[in-house]
Amino acid sequence: MSPSPTSNSTNQSWGGRFNEPTDAFVERFTASVDFDRRLALHDIQGSVAHATMLARVGVLTDDERDAIIAGLGKIRDEIERGEFAWSVKLEDVHMNIEARLTEEIGVTGKKLHTGRSRNDQVATDIRLFLRDEIDLVAGELARLREGLIELAEREADTIMPGFTHLQTAQPVTFGHHLLAWQEMLARDHERLLDCRRRVNVLPLGAAALAGTTYPIDRHVTAELLGFARPAENSLDAVSDRDFAIEFTAFASLLMMHLSRMSEELVLWTSAQFDFIDLPDRFCTGSSIMPQKKNPDVPELVRGKTGRVYGHLMGLLTLMKSQPLAYNKDNQEDKEPLFDTLDTVKDCLKAFADMVPAIEARKANMLEAARRGFSTATDLADYLVRRGVAFRDAHEIVGQSVAYGLRHEKDLSEMSLEELHQFSDVIEADVFEVLTLEGSVAARNHIGGTAPDQVRAAASRAREALTALGGAA
Repeated sequence: MSPSPTSNSTNQSWGGRFNEPTDAFVERFTASVDFDRRLALHDIQGSVAHATMLARVGVLTDDERDAIIAGLGKIRDEIERGEFAWSVKLEDVHMNIEARLTEEIGVTGKKLHTGRSRNDQVATDIRLFLRDEIDLVAGELARLREGLIELAEREADTIMPGFTHLQTAQPVTFGHHLLAWQEMLARDHERLLDCRRRVNVLPLGAAALAGTTYPIDRHVTAELLGFARPAENSLDAVSDRDFAIEFTAFASLLMMHLSRMSEELVLWTSAQFDFIDLPDRFCTGSSIMPQKKNPDVPELVRGKTGRVYGHLMGLLTLMKSQPLAYNKDNQEDKEPLFDTLDTVKDCLKAFADMVPAIEARKANMLEAARRGFSTATDLADYLVRRGVAFRDAHEIVGQSVAYGLRHEKDLSEMSLEELHQFSDVIEADVFEVLTLEGSVAARNHIGGTAPDQVRAAASRAREALTALGGAA
């Protein structure tokens, strides 16, 4: 087999040590510019702050700082217009921009890298990028939560069956069920903002691994870039990817919650349940069955959950055997992080657009709640309040349910005489708790299903969301 061709020259960022050019395949294999160019604007943002700091401490002159910042501004414009020429030979986003800067302003461009390494540079870029992306994710998450709260308020009186083991258990309201989803997302929202605080730490100044001998001021750089503080340890600063793993862990929990919601939406839109209707714009049809209306959006969200789980496992595995400090393995952190971000943002946007447009089929929900003896627990509670021990009450109600199954009657449809077969403590007031409306209204405590409690819970959720948004 003939050897791979080689590039014509050694890499200008590190080639002085080498006696021969890099193999062309290895050049492509080790390059990251095809995906890390996504960090370009944040790379420029970090470089502007770095140059500003270097001038403030006297490492660069004011004229050199101004030339660098002006050159970086021109490069930023070229990138935003799509006119920047990216080169695999320059390996990554950082060297592509630095080479173009030197081409634009001459030898002064080569001074920009003073006091830093690509190790702390890329760690800074990723944190800057992820911090901005977290703010976008938080915005979409807040929009979805607000949509759920509004829908819950509208459906606070809509009765539906509550399930355990996917079997009818007790009546609840659709609003109460929606607020259960909202609680999941509220925890996710808190986790996301907590993750953001740990992202917001500045690695720049750690250089390759041991800091720099130049008189840099990392607090200045942190302030210019909006970081809460500089990283404390140079070894950890360049090699830490916990923040990326933590974000992906957050994303996995969020996607798990969205997947659970999706599963219920898929069930509820089926002919067997027919609890809700999704607008046509969130569904597709079949190429062969003209009657079909497929809930593709929730199905895809459910399917994409495994994709995000995979990225979490990939990042954990990436880091599990790395010695301090930086290793080339870390180049593999970006693609899973980028794809996780894209997936989460798309799924949240889809849900935030779709949820407010859900229409409840109230009559179908009510009829389903009537089936399955969903007020059986209410009858047991009634007997306990009349002095019957709970285990005895449980048996009495079980016998009454068996009778109802034989005679195809719900508990609320039985006469007082029929109920007296099972216990003589039952009186006419039992029918107040055997109705679906009475069952739901009786749970009139915080966290309960009573419509007034659902409205109060929605109001508290909105206040908490507002407060959390202010904290972000």
